[in-house]
Amino acid sequence: MEKHLSVLLSLSCFMFLTMILRLLYSIWWKPKMIEKCLKGQGIHGPPYRLFYGNFKEMSKMAKEAASKPMKFTHDVMPRLNPFLQKNMLIYGKLFVIWLGTAPRVVVMEPKLIKEILNDKSGDFEKPQIHPLKTLFVTGLASYDGEKWAKHRKIINPAFHIEKLKGMLPAFSICCDEMIEKWEKLVGLEGSCELDVSLEFQKLTADAISRAAFGSSFEQGRQIFQLQKEQCKLYMDSYYMTAYPWLRSKAAVSFAEKITLDPFQKTRKDS
Repeated sequence: MEKHLSVLLSLSCFMFLTMILRLLYSIWWKPKMIEKCLKGQGIHGPPYRLFYGNFKEMSKMAKEAASKPMKFTHDVMPRLNPFLQKNMLIYGKLFVIWLGTAPRVVVMEPKLIKEILNDKSGDFEKPQIHPLKTLFVTGLASYDGEKWAKHRKIINPAFHIEKLKGMLPAFSICCDEMIEKWEKLVGLEGSCELDVSLEFQKLTADAISRAAFGSSFEQGRQIFQLQKEQCKLYMDSYYMTAYPWLRSKAAVSFAEKITLDPFQKTRKDS
């Protein structure tokens, strides 16, 4: 009996040590080896921090930037992503940052970007999408290889110059309606305060609705509202492990229903 207990204890200790070593490898040794390898190739960046990488610094700088009034300038990078702005000034237009234990090489050199985008070898794969993101983030931007080529071929005609010219009247109507709405708001008291970000979100949604479905934003706003809700649910549940997708999945089902209705109606009428 004692012999069996001794063997079981030894096996348990071995498994525990193996798990510890694998954990140390994934959160420390592997990132440090990658960091050393990248430095050997001339790619530098902020040092890797255990487990969190550069997340804490990114979050701190983003909060500090958001707490200050935004300057009236086209240089919005310090506001949108102060962490990248800081490291670009230190390390240049090619550097590495750490999202947790995963390295991300940031390329801002136009020639290198062109070379990467034109690469046909498949060496530059797109990062894996978080399972929750697949509920509402799919499309050409997330595809690789043959799947990308197939979908690119499908949507390519939609971006032909003549097709885009045909959308201009719809875009013009959306802009006219927005300007008319603003003029009415200003006309009441001579001045008004507008949430321009929200107004341009509505303008974009209206333009997409008119160009794609021939409907106004008021008729299609449920779709865009559900997409915003999905994004919020995704951010809230990103680090959860217990079935965070249920509410989002229900929202997706409803969004698919009301999105497909216009297509089905068009097919019946044609």
